[in-house]
Amino acid sequence: MTLLKTQCASDPNDVLETSMAMVASALSDPSRVSILCALMDGRAWTATELSAVAGIAASTTSGHLNRLLSNNLVICLTQGRHRYYSLAGHHIAGLLENLMGVSMHTYTAPSPSTPVYLRYARTCYDHLAGELAVDIYEFMLREKWLNSDGMGLTPAGKTHFEKLGIVLNTRPRRKPVCPCLDWSERRFHLGGDAGSALMTLLLKKEWIMRVPGYREVNLTESGKVALFRLFNLKAI
Repeated sequence: MTLLKTQCASDPNDVLETSMAMVASALSDPSRVSILCALMDGRAWTATELSAVAGIAASTTSGHLNRLLSNNLVICLTQGRHRYYSLAGHHIAGLLENLMGVSMHTYTAPSPSTPVYLRYARTCYDHLAGELAVDIYEFMLREKWLNSDGMGLTPAGKTHFEKLGIVLNTRPRRKPVCPCLDWSERRFHLGGDAGSALMTLLLKKEWIMRVPGYREVNLTESGKVALFRLFNLKAI
C-alpha cells in the first residue's frame, strides 16, 4: 500500500520552512546585516546613508535593500523625492537582538568585545538597551514595579509610571510590557510598549541624547542626577 501526503497536510509546513529559509538567506550577507544593524536605532535612513555605513556602492545597496524588502525585514517610505528605509517593526529588532546574543555566545566566561560606549547605553529599536537599561529594569523588579516574570506592571509600577509622566498606550498592538534579552549584558532590559514609552520620556526630558547616525545614546548631566534620584543609579 502506498501512502500519499495530501496537499492540505504538507503545504503549511512547506510554506513555513521555505519562508524561514528565505529569511535566513536574507540575513546571510554581511552587508545586509550591516544595513539592518544601522536601522536598529529606530530611525529611517536613506539608501545613500546605508551604503556609507555598509561600505558598499549605491548600486549594490539597492539590490540588498530589495532583498530585505522582499523578505519583509525592512519597509520603505517615500517622502517627496526621497525614499527612507526602516526596520519592518519591533519584532524584527527583537530578532536581530537575539541573533546578536547567539552570535556572541562562547563556551568560556565571556569577555565582552562590544565597545564600552555601546555596552553602557544604546537604542534597541524604540527602547533603551545596554548596562543602563538593564540596571533600570532590575531596579523595577526589585522595587516591585514589575511582576516577578517581568511581563506586566504592578499597580505600584503603574502609579510610578504615571508620576514620572510616562504615557502608555491603552491599546498597544504588541506586548504592553516584556523582558528583552540584552545581547551585550546577557540580562534583561525593559521592552514592549512600556520600554518604548520610557525611552520617549528620557529623550523628551533630555536625560539622554542620541548620537546622530549611531545606536549610541549619551546620558546628560541632568540625566545622571535624575536617574540617581529615580532609580538609584550611578552613571559611569
